[in-house]
Amino acid sequence: MTIWIGLVMALHILVTLLLVVVVLIQGGENVDITAAFGGVSQAAFGPRGTVSTLARFTWVLGGIFMITSITLSVWAGKVGGGSVLRNTSAPKQAPQSSAPVKPAPPAHK
Repeated sequence: MTIWIGLVMALHILVTLLLVVVVLIQGGENVDITAAFGGVSQAAFGPRGTVSTLARFTWVLGGIFMITSITLSVWAGKVGGGSVLRNTSAPKQAPQSSAPVKPAPPAHK
C-alpha cells in the first residue's frame, strides 16, 4: 500500500506542476488586440468555436488532479495514525513543597 501512495503522490505532484504551467501558458477570454484597448471581442458575437488543445489538456489535468486528491485523502483517512499528541507522554510535574512561599520585599522609591 505504501508504494501505491508514493506513486499516486508523485503523479499528483507532476499533474499539479503541469496544470500550473498549462494554465499560465493559456491566454484569457479576451486575448485579441481589441480587448487591450477596451473594444468588443469577437467572442461576444457568437460561440468561441472549437476548444483548443490547451483547454482540453487543462480539463484532463484538472480531472486527474481531482481524482488523485480524493484518492490521497481517502487513503490518509484509512492509514492515518491519528493525532501526533496521542503518542507523547504526559508532562512531568514539579514536586510541590509543603512550605509556603515567602513574600517578596516591598519595592522602595
